[in-house]
Amino acid sequence: MVDQSVRVGLPGHCAFCMGLTPLASPWCEACYEALPWNRVACRRCAEPLARPADLCGHCLRHAPSFNVARAPLRYEDATQALLQRFKFGAQPRAGILLATLFAHSREGVLPEVLVAVPTHPQRRRERGFDHSVWLTRELSRQLGVPYRRAWRERDTPTQRGLTRRARRGNVRGAFRVASDLPAHVALVDDVMTTGSTLSALADACREAGAKHVEAWAMTRTPRGI
Repeated sequence: MVDQSVRVGLPGHCAFCMGLTPLASPWCEACYEALPWNRVACRRCAEPLARPADLCGHCLRHAPSFNVARAPLRYEDATQALLQRFKFGAQPRAGILLATLFAHSREGVLPEVLVAVPTHPQRRRERGFDHSVWLTRELSRQLGVPYRRAWRERDTPTQRGLTRRARRGNVRGAFRVASDLPAHVALVDDVMTTGSTLSALADACREAGAKHVEAWAMTRTPRGI
């Protein structure tokens, strides 16, 4: 049996089913279509919706600071396993595949700069690398868009297990970005849960000069999580 870590990056074979792929594509058409695509989602925060709608209830009540979110895949099944191999198993080929899936599905005008969501220092020490910066660099390479670093002004407790309101308060004012940002920027993270962290970083980007801020996440958690 081929180890899963090898399967993800085996040239000429689908990363999901090991079948042959045309033109050295990292996936076959059947597996690509079977991925948990986030096609019915809120335009503002990319939360998966049960039926088509422009905005979800959360954004109608408390809109995030970013203008639009792009999270093409739901955090479940194959994409959840792929992200966990990258984030917790430190498998770069899984990260490349996640970035490639995002870039392949992305539409519209490219931003002028990408900004990585700063990883919590404790998480960075546990994993041995900054996964958000890694993904941002890979997207920068694939899309030809420069990237900037951001910093945490203070160490915040983990967001895990907090309510939506508590998450917003936990990260409010937590980030700093160097001034003179261009007008159109995109923030990059691996997974979006409520969007609170990305919204707080969007506030910092606006203070640094950005006018139109997009939130990019490789995956989005299902509704209610």
